[in-house]
Amino acid sequence: PLTLEEVRMLVELFYLPYHHGALAQELLEHFRWLRANSLSVGVPATAPDACGGTQWRGRAQSFQLLCKRTCRLHSRLVSTAGRALLYDLHPYLWDIRNLLLAASAFVLWLGCQSITAPILLGRDAEPWARRGGLFGELQALLPVGNSCDLFYHPPPLFPSSQLYLLRPLLPLDKVGALAWRGCSEVSQKLQAQLSHAPTLPGRLLGSFLSLSPEYTFVLEDEGGPCGYAAGALHAEGFLQQRDSSWLPAIRHKYPPDLGTGGSALGQEAVLFFHSEPLAVPQPVLRRFPSLVQLGTAPRVLDVGASRSLALCLLSALRANGSRGVFCQVSDTDRQQLSFYSKLG
Repeated sequence: PLTLEEVRMLVELFYLPYHHGALAQELLEHFRWLRANSLSVGVPATAPDACGGTQWRGRAQSFQLLCKRTCRLHSRLVSTAGRALLYDLHPYLWDIRNLLLAASAFVLWLGCQSITAPILLGRDAEPWARRGGLFGELQALLPVGNSCDLFYHPPPLFPSSQLYLLRPLLPLDKVGALAWRGCSEVSQKLQAQLSHAPTLPGRLLGSFLSLSPEYTFVLEDEGGPCGYAAGALHAEGFLQQRDSSWLPAIRHKYPPDLGTGGSALGQEAVLFFHSEPLAVPQPVLRRFPSLVQLGTAPRVLDVGASRSLALCLLSALRANGSRGVFCQVSDTDRQQLSFYSKLG
C-alpha cells in the first residue's frame, strides 16, 4: 500500500484551489527561481559571480528530485491504490506527472544553454487559457504556457505505472552542462547505429544530431530509449545546410548500389538519401520559422509521455525566440500522421 509519506505528498499536490501544500509550493518556487536566474548558469567558473551558477545547479538538482518523487508517486498510485480511488485521482496526478516530465527536461536544457531571447514572449494569456491549481501555475511557467490547446488531453482509459525519463541529448562537456550522465553515451549509440546502416532512426534523426543537437530530446522507459523530439530553431538555414553539406556526405558514405542484394528495407533506406527532398515554400518558413520532428516506439501507449516530449521541445524553441513550428510528414506515412493527430 501507499506509505503515509506518499499520501501526504498526494494531499500537498492538491491541497486547496488557491493554496498549495509544502511539496507543491516547493516545486513552484524552484521552477520560478530557476527560470528567472537561468542566465547565471553559463557564467565561467573563474568569474567573480560564478557562485550564481553553482547555486542554480544546486536548486536544479533539488527540482529534479522533486519531479522524480512525483513521477514515482504516480506510478505507485497506479500499482497500489484501489480501483475506485485510482480512477478518481488518476486524471489529476497524470496531468501533473506529464507537466513535470516536460518541466524537468526543460530545466536540464536551460542548464546547458545560453538563452539569447526572453523566455516570456508576447502578451499574457486570457484567464480561461489556463487551468487552476498547481497544473495551471506550472503551465504558466513554461514558455508555451499561453497555448492552451497543447495542455489538454483526456487521460488513458487504462492507467499505466510505467516510469518515464525525459531529458535533453547534449554532450557533457558543454559549458554549465546539467545533462543526464547517459546523454553522450546514448548519442554515441545512436551515431553507431547510423554508421552501421542507414536505419529508420538514421534517416529521421541523422541531420538533427549533426546540425541541431541542442534541440534534441530523448524519452526513456525501463527498456531504454523509446521516443525522441528534435528541432531546428532556424529551419531555412538548417535545410540549406542539410542539402549542401550533410546529404552529400551521407550519399558518399552510402552509394546507391550499397543496398543491392540486401533486404527491401535496406534498399529503401539507402535510396531515401538519394532522393531529392521536397522544398519548403517560403510562406511556410516565414510564418513558421522552426522545424520539429517527434516519434515514439510502438510500446509507448501513454500519449501523455508523447505530449511531454512535444511540450519540452516547443518550450526550448520558444525560449530562444521561435514564433511557430512545422513538421514534414509524407501523406502516405499513416503511423506519423496518426501520431501527430493524437497529439492534437
